Amino acid sequence: MVKLLIVDDSALMRKFVRAVFEERGGFEVRTARNGKDALEQIPAFDPDVITLDVNMPEMDGLTCLSEIMATNPKPVVMLSSITTEGAVATLEALQLGAVDWIAKPGGTVSLNIDEIADEIRAKVRAAARARPRRAVGLASRVRRAAAETRRRPVLRTKLGAVGGVVVVGVSTGGPRTLEDILPALPADLPWPVVIAQHMPMAFTGPFAARLNRLCQLEVVEVSEPTPLTSGRIYIGRGDMDVVVESRLGRKLVNAVASDPNWLWHPSVDRLVRSAMKAFEAPSVIGVELTGMGNDGAEAMRDLKAHGGRTIAESETSAIVFGMPGELVRLGGATTVLPAGRIPAQIVSWLA
Repeated sequence: MVKLLIVDDSALMRKFVRAVFEERGGFEVRTARNGKDALEQIPAFDPDVITLDVNMPEMDGLTCLSEIMATNPKPVVMLSSITTEGAVATLEALQLGAVDWIAKPGGTVSLNIDEIADEIRAKVRAAARARPRRAVGLASRVRRAAAETRRRPVLRTKLGAVGGVVVVGVSTGGPRTLEDILPALPADLPWPVVIAQHMPMAFTGPFAARLNRLCQLEVVEVSEPTPLTSGRIYIGRGDMDVVVESRLGRKLVNAVASDPNWLWHPSVDRLVRSAMKAFEAPSVIGVELTGMGNDGAEAMRDLKAHGGRTIAESETSAIVFGMPGELVRLGGATTVLPAGRIPAQIVSWLA
């Protein structure tokens, strides 16, 4: 039985979200009308998971989340609207320690929340197994990751002569984990990095912009055929798939219509397999990070079998060990490392 606290200032939303969980059983549900009400209920109820709206009177979701993560960390799933403002607030919440988010399909008050009922239940169940982390100042996290990266002199390849690619798959808990890893990659990393992060389209642009302010490498969202060059990190546009292509001897990264043969988008599996077509397997490094499910695990297993190198994030740091755990189970991980040691491993392989 999962103990769930639903926090939303709309009585209708509390009613509809509660019904999503009670109609299937397996949940003990309570509700709170705002952040202040939630903080008063948490000590006695001791929920396994909290769903938290962003905009609420008296105490908003971000303030409440900060209090939760500072005093008694709990797995928190944010409920936010699919808008630019909602995306920015959600990314801030993930940096503060939220495990995941649910995009309301109909705005602030979504009377059609039942359309994503299966997704909501899956994310909350996954969050119940997650290990939330107290918020740590970003500057200190970047310094720590950089300190663990033993940088050797790396020569940047000439434009148009990219020798390989690093492909990264990540889902639940990904934004926070990527902020632990990507800022520690040096500006002269010779291979570009392409990332499939399961995320809605409205979120990936603000997310790429945020990472670009934090990283030594330039970070861009992929929305059209784009030359694949060193010195860049490419974030696949949400709700689409991101692929690596070879056209007339040039290497490109592209956003293409999502393929229904894959369940999650941008698809990690499709990204990895496209990279293996564009490059020889030894010229591809695959990195499987936190996330529920198994997206990318089989593709990275095949990459390793053909001579590529792969990293699975270890259970000690993964917020949700589903995706990297499946890669390990399949025997497809060249090495298993906590997030903080992944940048150094990538740099050492490319030195």
